[in-house]
Amino acid sequence: MSPLSSTDAPTQGEDSTETEDTDATPASDAVREAMLEQLTGELGDALVGHHIEPGIDLTVRVTAAAWAETAAFLRTGMGFGYFNFLSAIDWLPSPFGRDMDSQVDLTLEQDEDADAGDADIEPMEQGLAGGDTRFQVLARVNDIVDHRGVTLKADVPDDMTVPSWVEVYRGANWHEREAWEMFGITFAGHPGLRHIYLPGEFEGNPMRKDYPLLARRVKPWPGIVDVEAMPDDADAGGDNEDASTTSADPADAGESTDAS
Repeated sequence: MSPLSSTDAPTQGEDSTETEDTDATPASDAVREAMLEQLTGELGDALVGHHIEPGIDLTVRVTAAAWAETAAFLRTGMGFGYFNFLSAIDWLPSPFGRDMDSQVDLTLEQDEDADAGDADIEPMEQGLAGGDTRFQVLARVNDIVDHRGVTLKADVPDDMTVPSWVEVYRGANWHEREAWEMFGITFAGHPGLRHIYLPGEFEGNPMRKDYPLLARRVKPWPGIVDVEAMPDDADAGGDNEDASTTSADPADAGESTDAS
């Protein structure tokens, strides 16, 4: 079906310039604007940033102190009963540059700038709805009745602790354990933060940008298959000659034995 309905399509001979200009203008989103207004009324100054992509999504940033409060209001006050995911992000540009990337990326980077390794580290950019800290927690919940969704984010303070969502959304349990394990973020009130993927004695948080993945220094990822060089003809001939000489010795010994 055409993206234009019969009522939207210009009639024959009608100039379509007006339609094109209208399409180029960002559309409003009454549903998400109403959601934002309701959240602002409930959270007040605790809602510190937002971004609406009309027809796509609403992203809201709240303070860390209001992280769990926001989850509770979304579920009980706005009908967002479906927990989608919770995770974290480290906005620090990698101090290793592209050193940890695949060989293809490394080659492209070297072609573009031979001195890329000497470039200054880029400033942090916290994405939609902004941010003030290196680490942020993110989550998404949905209202499956009215088909609405909202993405939440919050700056993680210096003590690397934010309130847990487990009391509101039980499904957040393992998501918070993963974020704790990979980023080192503590979720206050979580019933049992413990490793999921890594052994208990493991030190460090592998998803932090400053965590050195030593395995990639030994062999860059994706790993390049080690292929042994094929022997040249001379070497191959020498090996065959040695083999034939060696195989003849037992026969000779056998003949000598029989002769005796």
